[in-house]
Amino acid sequence: MSQQRQILVTSALPYANGPIHLGHLLEYIQTDIWTRFQKSRGHQCTYVCADDAHGTAIMLRAEQEGITPQQLIDRVRAEHYADFQGFQVQFDHYHSTHSEENRTLSELIYTRLREQGHIASREIEQMYDPEKGLFLADRFIKGTCPKCGAEDQYGDNCEKCAATYTPAELINPRSAISGATPVMKKSEHFFFKLPDFATFLENWTQDGRLQEQIANKLKEWFSAGLQEWDISRDAPYFGFEIPDAPGKYFYVWLDAPIGYLASFKHLCEQRADLNFDDYWRADSEAEVYHFIGKDIVYFHALFWPAMLEGAGFRTPNSVFCHGFVTVNGAKMSKSRGTFIKARTYLDHLNPEALRYYFAAKLTSRVDDLDLNLDDFLQRVNSDLVGKLVNIASRCAGFVKKGGGQLAPMSAPELYQRFVEAGEAIAADYERREFGRALRQIMELADEANTWINDQAPWVLAKQEDQAAQVQAICSTGINLFRVLMVYLAPVLPEMADKTAQFLRLDKLDWESRHQPLENHAIEGFKPMMARIEASQIEALLAASREDIEQEAALKAGTNTSTDPSPLEAEPLAAEINFDDFIKVDLRVARIVQCEAVPKANKLLKLTLDLGGETRTVFSGIKSAYQPEDLEGKLTVMVANLAPRQMKFGLSEGMVLAAGDGEGIYLLEPHSGAQPGMRVV
Repeated sequence: MSQQRQILVTSALPYANGPIHLGHLLEYIQTDIWTRFQKSRGHQCTYVCADDAHGTAIMLRAEQEGITPQQLIDRVRAEHYADFQGFQVQFDHYHSTHSEENRTLSELIYTRLREQGHIASREIEQMYDPEKGLFLADRFIKGTCPKCGAEDQYGDNCEKCAATYTPAELINPRSAISGATPVMKKSEHFFFKLPDFATFLENWTQDGRLQEQIANKLKEWFSAGLQEWDISRDAPYFGFEIPDAPGKYFYVWLDAPIGYLASFKHLCEQRADLNFDDYWRADSEAEVYHFIGKDIVYFHALFWPAMLEGAGFRTPNSVFCHGFVTVNGAKMSKSRGTFIKARTYLDHLNPEALRYYFAAKLTSRVDDLDLNLDDFLQRVNSDLVGKLVNIASRCAGFVKKGGGQLAPMSAPELYQRFVEAGEAIAADYERREFGRALRQIMELADEANTWINDQAPWVLAKQEDQAAQVQAICSTGINLFRVLMVYLAPVLPEMADKTAQFLRLDKLDWESRHQPLENHAIEGFKPMMARIEASQIEALLAASREDIEQEAALKAGTNTSTDPSPLEAEPLAAEINFDDFIKVDLRVARIVQCEAVPKANKLLKLTLDLGGETRTVFSGIKSAYQPEDLEGKLTVMVANLAPRQMKFGLSEGMVLAAGDGEGIYLLEPHSGAQPGMRVV
């Protein structure tokens, strides 16, 4: 056994503005497998993470939902953590960047950088929403592409022609938040002087701690020249205020990676065996590793190590990057149902199946990983059910009939070869070559099944004088299965727990494989993994499409109710079938009362009569109608839309309206229609 290592591991912080999906899960499963492996080897390996809880997007979403940002991030953090638990991602601590630890550390790092002369300030000019009263990031500005004329494009690039530009170059720019025409406004901003660290970073990124693909990519950025980084945002903003700068806030990407330190610090305050400084002081001998996606390399391999270096902290040993997840060879698609939420997957399939499939395709490189659903079904059924579990299930019954106690093995040399294979498998786990490790394990599983077939204990069991030999053969098979489960425990923790219960063991750590189980009582065998059926995958995709439809309906309801900009003409949506359409219950309703909503510029509160039932709906149509003009009129509403709690009250449906960019027109049924009638 090698000397115990002190290892701290993190995954990128999920943003507290939406659910976890399968694209996210690749990273957390990869990290969890690696940390579980390190713990199995006897090392002190600590895995921390947190929700990334700051920024304009969170502030605006909370406002849209009529709740505080704190309420939003608390709810989403609980949802994220539950999803991770569902996939057996085992954090030692899961925190939030909106914490006192993070505030203190962010202020400390900033003030150290400032004292060392690495912070600059200057006045800049940005687009500003005069109605909302805030400066607009590029993603909050839309307009017509100046290159190809495509409409409704974001402020930094065109999704149609891929051109890049500045928001000022957009034709007819507008705020995506309020619809107002932005104006240019000046403001003082603070900048981290990244070029101060150019020499340090060139050495740091090329010394072997990064994957070759990433190190080569970073060379291009050095060739282009490092730029100062704008680390401040103006109020209103949900985040931490910058010391000595009232109304100025740390940009979310400054305090987000500091959240790694903050989460660990919070854990250290709860555990006597962990000391924050032992891991983060500049001369620390502990190991620190970040697992991230390739899309955030710039922040983690340039800004982050430079910030740590400038503030007197140690830098990571390595930053491990992975690629994106595709499904059936294509980008995850909402229309095809392949944009799959973690919770939707958990409702239909075993999480360990996905853990195994991801592991079987993961390498140490930055390549994208394709979740081919046909291959997923075949591989999981073949490897886990047909090969792995089959070893235990075909041997356990004979052992139980023979008294339920493992006998001395009939092939100790075979067992020893399985044990010795553990060093090569461990080396692959260490290098994050999970796919290669699993191929070796499955080759051993094939060998075990072949050996059991050759021994044919079911044939020998028919001969009374062969009972002892049957027990020896099947005890060997159970011991081989146990070694394989030691190797697979980091990937399949729930199956490992079931195996430990079956074998009456406390754990299946890596070193335990050296001692075979002989003259050892076991429990009766219970199924450990069910086959995946094609119908389950079909149901998963159908449920994912339904998720998107519900989100679209809610978004449409939100736009009609709370979006202060006029309804705009939209391209036709993706085609749906009749079964999807028939779920929408459209009813004629009479507006019996209509009133403006205090402190809301665009909302009207409608009291609707559905023919014996009264509903309240908030609708963003105030710019087109006076309240008194609507009372007594008939309209059409979505009657089976789930109620939505808003800032101003509960909205119990959605009225239908049309828009052409110039005005809003409430839909009215033909004369003779009565409240409560269904629109068919």
